Amino acid sequence: MAITYLDHNATTPVRPEAMEAVLDAMREGGNPSSVHAAGRTARKRLEQARRDVAALIGADASRLVFTSGGTEANALALLGSRRPRILYSAIEHDSVRAVHPQAEAVPVTPEGIIDLDALDSMLAADSGPSILSLMLANNETGILQPVAEAREIAQRHGTLVHCDAIQAAGKLPVDVAALDVDLLSISAHKIGGPPGVGALYIRPGLELAAIQRGGGQERRLRGGTENLPGIAGFGAAAQAAASEIGRLQALAGLRDALEEGVMAATPQAVIVGRDMPRLPNTSCIALPGVKAENIVMALDLAGVAVSAGSACSSGKVTASHVLAAMGLPQEVAGGAIRVSFGWTSTAADGEAFLAAWSQTARRLRPMAVAS
Repeated sequence: MAITYLDHNATTPVRPEAMEAVLDAMREGGNPSSVHAAGRTARKRLEQARRDVAALIGADASRLVFTSGGTEANALALLGSRRPRILYSAIEHDSVRAVHPQAEAVPVTPEGIIDLDALDSMLAADSGPSILSLMLANNETGILQPVAEAREIAQRHGTLVHCDAIQAAGKLPVDVAALDVDLLSISAHKIGGPPGVGALYIRPGLELAAIQRGGGQERRLRGGTENLPGIAGFGAAAQAAASEIGRLQALAGLRDALEEGVMAATPQAVIVGRDMPRLPNTSCIALPGVKAENIVMALDLAGVAVSAGSACSSGKVTASHVLAAMGLPQEVAGGAIRVSFGWTSTAADGEAFLAAWSQTARRLRPMAVAS
């Protein structure tokens, strides 16, 4: 059975350009820290990738540090800032929520965006050094966050701002100067690069402390030989993603058609954040009274791959902290799945989903009534 893959927010297939770049780097070998010819060639490849990744977010390449992924980039930003007080929106990814046991959650509105008044009050209550982490786009709902407005509030209180742009990069134009943030994280496997590599942008003049010590690699912020094949693939994926921003934004048409089909087939369904600015590829759909894991499994049996919430919890389907923070009732939040298109998606994928969805909803509806 052919698989209809609609879980691109979890990971998107590796682009051919990225695969070739990985293989080329592995064939050539060389350590970027070596001074001989092979080392110089490796260094040249690494720095070209750094320029390509930096260009995707409008950054100076000298301000970009490579990491093992988005999780490490987030940790380096928040822990490396050495700010004793860490705040984050209540809908942040677990890599931010779990970064420090005393980090504080800023509530969000029922519309799924950070409560700016609450943020202002929380910062006003404590004038000590602090840092705020706010994602550009939520990984479950796709809802865009008011980063610029939050930045203005944070500046008034002398608070640094870290932006997790991992889901937004490659799907929307991202520019660090326009966002005016101090730190920004991105990840390769969300844009068609290999897993296991990410990057952190650091504003000029801001100094971080290393959280992984060793050699002098990556501006002495991440000791250890760089993952050159992964970084090369990241650079190639960033270059390809930058050239396809328009096409990825056009995925909103596929998303909207899918949502219209869902509502026609199941009028009781809930589209979370439907009236909010969202990523063009993401739809969070709830079937009240039906467990999300049952929907995911039924769709999987029908050859359609989607997820329930975030896919970063060791394969477990757990209650969504994002939907809970938005105040959605459990009967809705417990039946929410995420459908996410990507660079390989076509209209046929949406049609396959709708056929499987209608069949799944008919089969699971009696279970909802019985429960």
